Amino acid sequence: MIAKTVQSELRDIARRMPPSATYSDAMYELYVRMKIAKGRQAADEGRVVSHEDARRRLKV
Repeated sequence: MIAKTVQSELRDIARRMPPSATYSDAMYELYVRMKIAKGRQAADEGRVVSHEDARRRLKV
């Protein structure tokens, strides 16, 4: 996967937003993409827990 630059991410978000979108809508979209990128990076680095471990930690 080729990493996108921040500028290209922002352009992509702007292109996909409807004309009625607010700054809050755009900021939320950027926030979600940032969190997904951080999660993928954590997974690539092995910083994850199994589903079973997560359930055990949460005692579900």
